[in-house]
Amino acid sequence: MCWTAKSFIRGLSYSVKYCSKDNHLQKIRLYSKLKQKKCHILDWSGSTVPPGSILPWRFFSCKEGTEIPCKRKKIASITTPELLYKDLLKSEQKNWNEISGRYKAMAKRIKKKIEELHKKYTLSSESPRIKVGESVYFEENGCIFLSKADDVDEGNVRILFSAEDLGFDDAFIQRIRISPDQRYMATSLKSENSEEATCVVMKLGDFPVVEKVIPNVFSFEWVTNDVLYYTSQKNLKCQDVFMTTFTKQKHTELVYTEQDARFFVDIYCTKDRRFLTINSNSKTTSEVWLVDCRHPFKSPVLVQARTKGVIYHIEHRNDELYILTTYGEPAEYKLMKAPVSSSGMENWQLVYALEEKTKLIDLEMFSDHCILFLQNAGHLYLNVISFVSHSVQSIKLPAWACAFELESHPEHTTSTCYFQLTSPVHPPKRFAYSFKENNLIEQAVQEVPIITNCHTTRLLAKSKDETLVPITVFHNMNSKELHRKPLLVHVYGAYGIDLNMSFKEEKLLLIEAGWILAYCHVRGGGELGHSWHKDGCQHNKLKGLHDLKACIMLLHELGFSQPKYTALAAASAGGVLAGALCNSNPELIRAMVLQAPFVDVLNTMMKTHLPLTIEEQEEWGNPLADEKCMKYIKSYCPYHNIKPQCYPSVFITAYENDQRIPLTGVIQYVQKLRKAALDHAGRTKKKGNWIPNIILDIQANGSHCDSSWEDSLNE
Repeated sequence: MCWTAKSFIRGLSYSVKYCSKDNHLQKIRLYSKLKQKKCHILDWSGSTVPPGSILPWRFFSCKEGTEIPCKRKKIASITTPELLYKDLLKSEQKNWNEISGRYKAMAKRIKKKIEELHKKYTLSSESPRIKVGESVYFEENGCIFLSKADDVDEGNVRILFSAEDLGFDDAFIQRIRISPDQRYMATSLKSENSEEATCVVMKLGDFPVVEKVIPNVFSFEWVTNDVLYYTSQKNLKCQDVFMTTFTKQKHTELVYTEQDARFFVDIYCTKDRRFLTINSNSKTTSEVWLVDCRHPFKSPVLVQARTKGVIYHIEHRNDELYILTTYGEPAEYKLMKAPVSSSGMENWQLVYALEEKTKLIDLEMFSDHCILFLQNAGHLYLNVISFVSHSVQSIKLPAWACAFELESHPEHTTSTCYFQLTSPVHPPKRFAYSFKENNLIEQAVQEVPIITNCHTTRLLAKSKDETLVPITVFHNMNSKELHRKPLLVHVYGAYGIDLNMSFKEEKLLLIEAGWILAYCHVRGGGELGHSWHKDGCQHNKLKGLHDLKACIMLLHELGFSQPKYTALAAASAGGVLAGALCNSNPELIRAMVLQAPFVDVLNTMMKTHLPLTIEEQEEWGNPLADEKCMKYIKSYCPYHNIKPQCYPSVFITAYENDQRIPLTGVIQYVQKLRKAALDHAGRTKKKGNWIPNIILDIQANGSHCDSSWEDSLNE
């Protein structure tokens, strides 16, 4: 998900390139306008999603351009001489310049229309604001401002921080933490061309000054007024937790180190700020340590030793730990609790269990209530648990809603929870749940134009093993002869991350132009819960491919377009299933659009020196230790199954500064695909035989997880 309060389990999506990138108990990812052109996630008080976690919150919820869950696979570099690589790069850039030149007029028209939609639906919204006591902090154009709560709309504000003035011209503000007494402010700045962030600590007052600059920081939290905990990120991994003090005797010390390369560490504070949690997560297992915020110098205390296959996360209320966990049967998420003094698994008591095939998207803890954001059969729900009456109220959200975003970081004693609902073609609309009134309130303050001409359909496709796979379809209600309309199919299917279903201006543009949009929620993703992911990873990866094939075939059978008008879109790890389908059933689609795609699973997983390979074994398997695993990966790996045949046209976007998918691997895939297509054309020489366009657009700016609004617009 793209976070204060808790994107406990969100998707991810970080779209922080599309802001999910995708998706903890105390976190909310707030969107901001940066330098008037950028659309990045601004995380005010929750931990940022760690790259490579077990849940969608390890992935920001990306907001620009297209949707890419930030957790991406790193592809092994090709061992080609540097000169050859430079020649290939120049050749691809020349090819792209020649091809793109043909479409300049059309691109200009599309760009103008998207800018109009962006201004209409996005830029009209105000910047996120966070209230701390009687003060309000907000960010605009790379600056952080402070105002009194009663004066924020009167223009009585003062500037606390300017990224540009401090020399961070090409960076955007990623997250902000204010110390409890508001004497200090910690802010992380991140460049579009790098995944490493820099934390700047300011001492506030009449004349704010820089107190400390900490490089390579991932997450950070104020434990007391003058004690900051933070995690350091090196080579895409995060395994160390430090404590730094801003007392008279300043010092920094290492508090925790994770020794297992499969685990990624991040930190966040519980909603009531009673504890700081140190969370060490692999794809399948987690472990949490607690730091008492009243005694920040005491050693962290273990909640429950890691148990293989058990994921858990912690909140706190009234001297009890509330534990969101997969422990027990069925192995889906459930809410449990235990005394702080006896936190071991043997003392966990069930509070609430999810229904079968229900996805827990997020959880928000309040003093007397807990709100669960759920998804079942494609529909979103709120389940409100009352700790006073011990009751559960379930509220079905509007049928058009496909995604939500918690709006701000409320105090845990508040009586109202605010959030926004959206879909790929519906701009965010504000809602609130009132604990006092026990009802959902649609906020009319925001004048967002209502999309009335788009129809939403939810389908179920029967896969090869009879499993029913959800599909969400959008099309213009006024469209006739849908079988003649172009269809854009989206797929991801990895890491337990949902497809990004948040609003994108270009999706609405396609609907207005008569396109059909289909989102295939295949196994490997998380749309139907934890088991849906397990049923589509490692030795089950082919099930996701079978699901995708069944979805596309059903769409055509029901009259939604036909193969010659169908395009398939995927990003990052979604490139595995898209590329596999392109090899196995190229006749189902006419075009494929990939963004920073992972297309060489086998070679990557064979190279343990790469920073993410060991961590990724829980998703793809370990071909070095298991010959069956090697053969299985080889059976679907996009790169290894390219063969001479009639391929669809392919458009790939790659990034020169992508730390997760090096450009050399993408070029290698493109070269092999082109050769196979040409070989097939040369062998057949049938009348009317066509050679597909296989195009690679190499972006000089942006990276796997971050792009500015302007770069996404140009793309």
